[in-house]
Amino acid sequence: MSKLDGWELVVGLEVHCELRTATKLFCGCPNMFGDVPNTNVCPVCLGLPGSLPVINRQAVELAMRIGAALNCSIEPSTFHRKNYFYPDMPKDYQVSQYDEPINVGGYLELPDGFRVGIERAHMEEDTGKTVHLGGQGRIHGSSHSLVDYNRSGVPLVEIVSAPDMRTSEQARAYVAELRAILVAIGASDGRMEEGSLRADANVSVRRPGEPLGTRCEIKNVNSLRSLGRAIEYEAARQVDLIDAGEKVQQQTRHWDDANGRTITGRTKEEAEDYRYFLEPDLVPLAPDAGWVERVRSALPALPAARRQRVASAAGAEPASQAVVTVVDLELDDLVCAAVAAGADGRTALARASNEVAANADAGRRLDAGAFADLVKLEAGGALTATQAKTVLGELLEAGGGDPATIAAARGFEAMDVSALDATIDEIIAANSDEWARYCEGDSKMQGFFVGLVMKATQGKADGKAVNAALRERGGR
Repeated sequence: MSKLDGWELVVGLEVHCELRTATKLFCGCPNMFGDVPNTNVCPVCLGLPGSLPVINRQAVELAMRIGAALNCSIEPSTFHRKNYFYPDMPKDYQVSQYDEPINVGGYLELPDGFRVGIERAHMEEDTGKTVHLGGQGRIHGSSHSLVDYNRSGVPLVEIVSAPDMRTSEQARAYVAELRAILVAIGASDGRMEEGSLRADANVSVRRPGEPLGTRCEIKNVNSLRSLGRAIEYEAARQVDLIDAGEKVQQQTRHWDDANGRTITGRTKEEAEDYRYFLEPDLVPLAPDAGWVERVRSALPALPAARRQRVASAAGAEPASQAVVTVVDLELDDLVCAAVAAGADGRTALARASNEVAANADAGRRLDAGAFADLVKLEAGGALTATQAKTVLGELLEAGGGDPATIAAARGFEAMDVSALDATIDEIIAANSDEWARYCEGDSKMQGFFVGLVMKATQGKADGKAVNAALRERGGR
C-alpha cells in the first residue's frame, strides 16, 4: 500500500530558464557555458562600486516570447534588488522582478489535456556557481570551495506554476512540455544537465478537501527522473512526519540523487526576509503594444500544434507516445511530408517513431520522398516490415536513395501466400508439442513460431501475415 493512500499530493514548480542571449542581462560579457572560470566577468556583473546596469533588449524579447507561448498577459514591469548574502553573488543582492513581473496569469496544457496554471514568468539575473571540494558536493564535509562568477548576471526567466499538479508524473510531464516549448521558441537550449534549465519543486500533502499543507521547496533538480524521485520521496517523508504526530516545517531542501532522499538546506525565507526594494539604476520596463504584438505573431508552431498536425496526418491520438516522440525529435515534418506524398500515415508514424527515432539526426536529413516511397512499398505489401526496416537503415545512412532499387539489390520481394502457408504447415508439423501448447493458450509460443517462420524464410515473410496465419490455425 502506498504511503500516499488517503493523502493528496500538491506540487507547484518554479523552473529557471537561462535565456539564449549572446551577452548577459545587464552587461556585455559573453553568455557562454563551459568557459574558463571567472573569465566572462566585468565590474557590472561583479557588482563593483560605480558600475551601472543596462538592460539586454534580446533578453526582454525572449522573456516576452515565453509569456506569449504560455498564454500570459505581458505587462509593464519593474526590477527590484533581492538582498541576501551568498558567496555566489558578489554584490550581496540579485536583481529580479518582484511585485510587477513582465508575464502574469497564463497556463500550459499537457499532452493529455491537463492544464497547469502559470502564475508568473519574471526576469532576473542568475547567480555565480559555487563548487564544494573534498566532500560529497555539499558544503558540509568539504575541505574548501571555489566560486565561478561566469554565470553571474546571465539572464533568467523564472516560470512559476500554480500548485495544480497532483502526481509526480504530471510534474515530469509539465517540465518536459515546458522544455519543449522553450526550445521551440528559441528561448533556451533546454539542457538540464548543464544547468540552463533547473526546476525547484514545492511539495506538500493534505487530506482531500482540506486546506493546502505546509510546503517544502526542493532546490535545483536537474533531470526529469530526479524530479519524479524527489517529489515522491518528499511526499512520503511529510506523510511520515504527520502520522508520527509531528509538523512539517517550511524549509528549503536539496535532492541527494545518490542516496535517493531530500536533505535539509535552510528554513524557507519569506518575501520580507529579502528586503526587496526598487532597483534605483533601472527604469521601469514597458514594451509598447506594437512590440508585444510582433513577438506574439512571430511565434513558431508550438509542440501542441505540431502534435495535432502529426496526429491528423497519421490517424493517431495527439497524446500517443509515437506522436510525442516524433515531435520531440523534430521528425514531424518528415511524417507529414510522407503522408502528403501518398504514404500510409500509420505506417509512416510507426517507422518514424521507432527506426528513424533511433537515428534522429540522420532522420532530420532524410529525403521525405524516399521515406514516402519506402512506406508505400511496405503498406502495399511489396516489402515485409523486416525488409522495410533494413531498407530504411540504408536510406538513413545515405540520407536518401531509391527504396525499390535498394530492395531489389538485396533480393527483397513479397513472399507468395501459398509458399508462406506451406512453410508454416511444415514448421507446425515439426514442432507438434509446442503447437499443442500454443493451441492451449500459451502466449509465449506465438513468438516461438513467428521466429521459426522468419528464420526459415530468411526474413521474407510478412510478420503480420505470419501472426494472422498462426492465430487462424490455432483457433485463436
